[in-house]
Amino acid sequence: MRATSPARQLEGFIDRYSPDVAKVARQALRLLRPRLRGAYELVYDNYNALAIGFSPSDRASDVVVSVALYPRWVSLFFMRGATLPDPSGLLRGRGKHVRHFKLESAADVKTHGIQLLIQQAIEQSPRRFSPSLTATLVIKSISANQRARRPPDR
Repeated sequence: MRATSPARQLEGFIDRYSPDVAKVARQALRLLRPRLRGAYELVYDNYNALAIGFSPSDRASDVVVSVALYPRWVSLFFMRGATLPDPSGLLRGRGKHVRHFKLESAADVKTHGIQLLIQQAIEQSPRRFSPSLTATLVIKSISANQRARRPPDR
């Protein structure tokens, strides 16, 4: 039996979502990868969502930003978002650390406000990305029990 590559596994995870959610997620990942060169992409196929975190190491505690897929939308999470300057008020959430932005489309990633937040998150990270390194995709966990990946038909 041949092992499935992490890239193919990630594609399979994304394929379980609706075409609209999958499209936004794939485009957002394509836009983030050049910005976060040399990142470890840590994949968590969890109970509630599929999360792809961009980290300068293989440790989840070092994740700077992540893309999370839910049945009806895709969000961009800033793991230290509570401490990021956000003059435009783009970030949502009330936790001690994490804040997020719900992507209406992947083009939101290219907006000035989101690009500024990404830059600030990179600068705030205690560890530095190594752009000269090849990006590494790591499947960190796959939950045995998961919620439906597509919204119920109405």
